[in-house]
Amino acid sequence: MASADPESTRFRTLSGPLGVVSRGLLVAIPVVGAVFVLDLPFYFKLNIMREQYLGLFLGMVLAGAFLLTPPWKGMAKDRVPWYDLVLAVAGLGTGLYVTFFYPSILEQLGIVDSSRLVASTLAIVLVLEAVRRLTGWVLFILGAVFILYGHFAWLAPGVFAGRGVPWPQLSSYLFLDPNSLLGLPMAVAAIIVLPFILFGNVLFEVGGGLFLTDLAMATLGRFRGGPAKMAVVASSLFGTISGSAVSNVAVDGMITIPMMVRAGYRPHVAAAIEATASTGGQLMPPIMGAAAFLMAQFLGIPYQQVVIAAILPAALYYLALYAQVDLEAAKTGIRGLTREEMPPLKPILRQSWLFVVPLLALIYPLFALNFEPEKAALVAVGVGLVLSLFRRETRFRGAWLLRTLEGAGRTMLELGVTVALAGLVIGVIGRSGLGFTFSFSLAGLAGGSVVLMLIILAVANIILGMGMPTTAVYILLAVLGAPALIQMGIDPLAAHMFILYYGMMSMITPPIAFAAYAAAAIANCSYLRTGYASMRLGIVAYVVPFLFVFSPALLLMGPLGEVFQAAVTAVVGVILLAVALTGYLFRPLGLAKRGIFAAASLGLFIPASGQFGTFGLITDVVGGALAVGILAWEWRGRGLKPRLV
Repeated sequence: MASADPESTRFRTLSGPLGVVSRGLLVAIPVVGAVFVLDLPFYFKLNIMREQYLGLFLGMVLAGAFLLTPPWKGMAKDRVPWYDLVLAVAGLGTGLYVTFFYPSILEQLGIVDSSRLVASTLAIVLVLEAVRRLTGWVLFILGAVFILYGHFAWLAPGVFAGRGVPWPQLSSYLFLDPNSLLGLPMAVAAIIVLPFILFGNVLFEVGGGLFLTDLAMATLGRFRGGPAKMAVVASSLFGTISGSAVSNVAVDGMITIPMMVRAGYRPHVAAAIEATASTGGQLMPPIMGAAAFLMAQFLGIPYQQVVIAAILPAALYYLALYAQVDLEAAKTGIRGLTREEMPPLKPILRQSWLFVVPLLALIYPLFALNFEPEKAALVAVGVGLVLSLFRRETRFRGAWLLRTLEGAGRTMLELGVTVALAGLVIGVIGRSGLGFTFSFSLAGLAGGSVVLMLIILAVANIILGMGMPTTAVYILLAVLGAPALIQMGIDPLAAHMFILYYGMMSMITPPIAFAAYAAAAIANCSYLRTGYASMRLGIVAYVVPFLFVFSPALLLMGPLGEVFQAAVTAVVGVILLAVALTGYLFRPLGLAKRGIFAAASLGLFIPASGQFGTFGLITDVVGGALAVGILAWEWRGRGLKPRLV
């Protein structure tokens, strides 16, 4: 979310009147959003419906997308062709059509006249084209297939065949119904996620981002593998604010990857460490990514409940990564930074208020005062603006604030068109009954086996995620796949968390792994090797979802005793798994010993709660016995006390 995100280089850089217009649009997106979230129109006795605001948001996003994004790679980025000007005006016009006429449209929602048909068709085409430009062909094709299915359903094979909806009724429904384009995904993005994006930009502009990097370097740099440990900590903290794996890699990786390579890590390993750490930011409380807010809305539960459920799995993910980084350093003799290379800690700690105070201003209203997430985020934004008055670089200077607003608006372009298309897909699913048919077919394909159903959904998540943003993958399978899991007796929160995890892991799973690809480009190494190394480092995220589906204790749900037992055995299991994957503890390990460590780890991973019950207790005892035996053998053979720092 930082405004200095190198991804912004894919956008046009305009000057003159069009530059002013484009920057004005980007600034207007967060400003208008903040005005709506704070209910300011109410105080001026203006009754603005949610759909009217969402129409304006959509219009600004579409106009910004066509002004700033070239239709093809390699095109000039310093000017706007006439057809993009036409598309930008059309995009803004469709949004304003909703803003000005929605109250009267509601009175005749079932009647489609020529103007509504034109506006609806135009909006759908513009959303598809904007998605193609900003996210690529995969999401475009997927969206087009769903929309065409809504009209030509009778041509579909087997149980998926249906009556189809006449185009005038279908297009009007998709464009104007609150259960489609103007529905939940766009509302979450425009009302809840937008303030958090603004908060992240403000936090980094006032110095919070630099503080994170410097603090990680000053506290962890001196230990073995210090630069890699610094990358893990900094990227996890940065990632929870940014919510974007690729952006995180692009911002942090430019610093951390060369530093890890200089310290002695192989380039593809250094790139994998950064990619894995950055990807986990979407799972890291307290903010996480846009999908977490959507999850709360889909389930109808407080966002705080989603955050609490994510704590232990996220901790296990980063513990496994940190342990492997440490053992890799011990195995290859990688030392920490010298005293001369490390920044002094005291001056950094004196700047801690730049990060800590805004974060507390977010967490306290969110968890202690039970504020709505969007209002808590705007409180934190306000605190950040006040803190800017105490820094010489930002005091009474408007340039940084405009840059912050513009960066937030630019970030919303891709997210805005993604959730717009997701809304269209949800509309088709709801209008055609495809959701019920798909869930029924999945259950039949799995043959009643929950494990087979989970495997099918995991594979589908990773395949879809190869060409789609995590948020889009989550929305699609939350609508199509999660109901099937819930019908089979899986806790709804666990089912949705499972889908989120595997959608996220597509970022580091070859052959198409965007986070690994971005990191490999910085390290100038093979992105396939980087992807495979990332899979090893992020192994916990492939295993834990299968466990918390059957034992919600790993999501901190259930009796305190079960939660404590599940947490303790899982932590020990993660460390043993790191040993098995790295092949090193006090000395190098052969395949047989690595196998014993892996078996002990798997046994301890399985909780003695939920559907595992007695079986989990037996595996914990067996895994614990194996762990004690092999650890005692290795400790005695090495003659050194184990150390993990």
